[in-house]
Amino acid sequence: MLDAFAVESQPGRSTLEYYLRRFPEYAAELIDLSRELNREPYQDAAPLSDADQASIDAAWSQHAAAMPAAAADPFAALTVDDWRAVAQRLDVPRQVVTALRERRVSLVSIPRGFLARLAEATRSSIAQLEASWGGAPKLDAARSYKADSKPVAAEQVTFEQVLIDAGVPADKRARLLAEAD
Repeated sequence: MLDAFAVESQPGRSTLEYYLRRFPEYAAELIDLSRELNREPYQDAAPLSDADQASIDAAWSQHAAAMPAAAADPFAALTVDDWRAVAQRLDVPRQVVTALRERRVSLVSIPRGFLARLAEATRSSIAQLEASWGGAPKLDAARSYKADSKPVAAEQVTFEQVLIDAGVPADKRARLLAEAD
């Protein structure tokens, strides 16, 4: 109804009165929209003064300082060879390491001991890993060109499920899942 009012060919007082009679429950919204549509645009061609610019810069700096810093991705600098070495060091298939890199594994399901070894292998800390993990899995940008449709992030699964899917033998899986602090 507001869209119809906004595109009326003759947006004068008579059109507003017609809509107010027809839709009295939207009177406040119609009046606000009418005022907005009939408002003259403000155009100030004068440049900002130095004081105004300094005030804007100070406010922006304060706003930027209040914004939380994004957690750095400890995996970002690792090369393919690095990931190969991480998989060998952790004694898991590369499929498991790929799932960890893409955050397809629920962080809470990873044993602390394994997480500590992952942090050491990726030259980061457990705190950095936890901060960068976030909530949603991350997509590997390099894979997008291979897809027939837009890739979507899969649901996170447990660490145990990733080990099962990778074909890790039961005894080795039990040893990895038993890693505690």
